[in-house]
Amino acid sequence: MRKSFIVIVLVVLMVLYTSLFVVQEGQRGIVLRFGKVLRDSEKKPLVYAPGMHFKIPCIETVKSLDARIQTMDNQADRFVTSEKKDLIVDSYLKWRISDFSRYYLATGGGDVSQAEVLLKRKFSDRLRSEIGRLDVTEIVTDSRGKLMLDVRNAMNTGTVGDDEKVAASGADDAIASAAARVEQETTGKRPQLNSNSMAALGIEVIDVRIKQINLPVEVSYAIYQRMRAEREAVARRLRSQGQEEAEKLRASADYEVTHTLAEAERQARITRGEGDAESAKLFASAFSQAPDFYAFIRSLRAYEAIFSNNQDVMVLSPDSDFFRYMKSPDSTHK
Repeated sequence: MRKSFIVIVLVVLMVLYTSLFVVQEGQRGIVLRFGKVLRDSEKKPLVYAPGMHFKIPCIETVKSLDARIQTMDNQADRFVTSEKKDLIVDSYLKWRISDFSRYYLATGGGDVSQAEVLLKRKFSDRLRSEIGRLDVTEIVTDSRGKLMLDVRNAMNTGTVGDDEKVAASGADDAIASAAARVEQETTGKRPQLNSNSMAALGIEVIDVRIKQINLPVEVSYAIYQRMRAEREAVARRLRSQGQEEAEKLRASADYEVTHTLAEAERQARITRGEGDAESAKLFASAFSQAPDFYAFIRSLRAYEAIFSNNQDVMVLSPDSDFFRYMKSPDSTHK
């Protein structure tokens, strides 16, 4: 009896354990019975909030959906501006599930990969449309923030009127098809949603950002070559200007040197002439006072200059007046 009671208690505990399921914080749960989603009176999937809940063991299973904000990186792609210039744009967006029942139906059972495919296509189309309205200067300056805001709003609310014609694409058709499938599977009061918005899939785009904007390789190379040619032209102009200034400075310096030397030579000649004149004046004054003594001194200096070199040879007549001071006084008076 006691063993039977223990067995019954264990079975009950096992049934309770398999009947309980916990939805973790940051998630939502959807229960499937024999593979079909449990729905409410409006045929919308029942969504279980975080906490402990009950299900029928072995019959019902639980599908968890992530309620947190998720980040989706986009591969760098080529976009064309209003100036018909190509840009390589690297971007990402943040999104979360805003309507879990709608999201579950639109993505074929809460398939994240399918949701991201639609997000990427829609984001690429909207970003391409917005970039096509701006030039490069507007994209890389303050207008870049407005561009991101416009892309996010267009993804959340969809496009209308002329914008819808501009943005019409395969992504919008896929979103509209998924939204139509949701409408067919549910009844009751439905919110007014644009069929080409991410809200129609139960998705809210939180933020859109451009990480990096680059020019294509061929454009970058062409711009680099043009910048290099411009810098080389500037360098050549500066070098020619420098050479011109250098020639001017050299010519000015040469002129100053020539002028200074000429002035110095002129002054030297004037000084030398004045000195010679003064010397001649002194000699004349001295000669006029004692002409015989002056003639004698000059003759002695001439003898000293001539006879200082023993190898010099002079051929003169003995009666020459040059040797008059070398003769005896008697002969001199004669």
